[in-house]
Amino acid sequence: MSQHLSRRAVLTRTGLALAGSLYRLKGAACEGGVDISTPLKVHASRKGLLFGSAASQRYLKSDPAYAALFAQQCGVLVPEGELKWNVLRPTPDSYNFGPADWMYEFTRTHNLKFRGHTLAWWQALPGWFSSYANQGNARRLLEEHIATVVGRYSGKMHSWDVVNEVVDPYDKRADGLKTKPWLELAGPEYIDFSFQSARAADPNALLVWNENHLEINDTWSRGKRKALLSLLAEKLKRKIPIDAVGLQTHVSTTDPSFDNKEFKTFVRKIADLGLRIIISEIDVIDHDAPANTSIRDEKVAGTYSNYLDLILKEKQVIAVLTWGLSDKYSWLAKFKPREDGLPVRTLPFDDCLAGKKAFTAIANAFDWAPDRSPMG
Repeated sequence: MSQHLSRRAVLTRTGLALAGSLYRLKGAACEGGVDISTPLKVHASRKGLLFGSAASQRYLKSDPAYAALFAQQCGVLVPEGELKWNVLRPTPDSYNFGPADWMYEFTRTHNLKFRGHTLAWWQALPGWFSSYANQGNARRLLEEHIATVVGRYSGKMHSWDVVNEVVDPYDKRADGLKTKPWLELAGPEYIDFSFQSARAADPNALLVWNENHLEINDTWSRGKRKALLSLLAEKLKRKIPIDAVGLQTHVSTTDPSFDNKEFKTFVRKIADLGLRIIISEIDVIDHDAPANTSIRDEKVAGTYSNYLDLILKEKQVIAVLTWGLSDKYSWLAKFKPREDGLPVRTLPFDDCLAGKKAFTAIANAFDWAPDRSPMG
């Protein structure tokens, strides 16, 4: 034990020393960086909030400057892919915990909370799934997976995204659920037994229903909000152990239509159900924003400000998690690239790991948020 603690202390000191030197180097190379000396996690914690981000083992392991920045700025680490089925389950009968275990050790070294993403999702399934899973074995397969994975990290997780992106009113089901593999193979009750299995495997982690496209003022989002509220109320009435709702919040600079009465009412209704709220994957899509860097950064920062100023008024919001910390590793570079070929600028830090106006917008939103009791 003493050897482990000594090694951990050395790693921590090394990381902090590296942070200082590398940030100075990066700051010298990149003009226009904002003051990041007070980390976002500190701005958040002053109001009883958590700040964190998603990251992958690949980049934390290969980029020491990025790893140091992450440890400095974040209080929560969300593995981007290391806890998804296609990474964890190379075969029906085996598990690959190596990458996720590495991420957990990173959180231990740097005193971060660890968050699980995700247990039941219709995407990121392994290649063997479609020929192996069927109506006869799907429930057992999912329950065993949850018992094994959640059980391995029991007592170590802040929260789990138990189900992810499961509502789609355009699929025309009366309950509003998305018609995808888990529903087709295990029935709509898969949501119930996923939460029940997760609670049995870890009595203390927050169990989250994570959902996308809930904030925009359009027909689809309106239908999703209505269906989700109905589903949550029904399941809570039957004592299904749901603790929180995750709002993904991949918003655009060109459609900041979340500042509307319907969305505010929806957020209030989630809170009225006694559920906590996690802003689980926020970033700002800039593919339609002007090419000019200064103008684009203002628009991105303004979108963060508008959303966070609105959502943080609700005291049941306990955490804000960006989906990536630096534009250098943003998923939007691949999935929502700019037509002009310019790098995306969607996150608090740029490609050089320098702080941007988005950093200041997020920090200010935390500073201006109402006080709340520390949670989570």
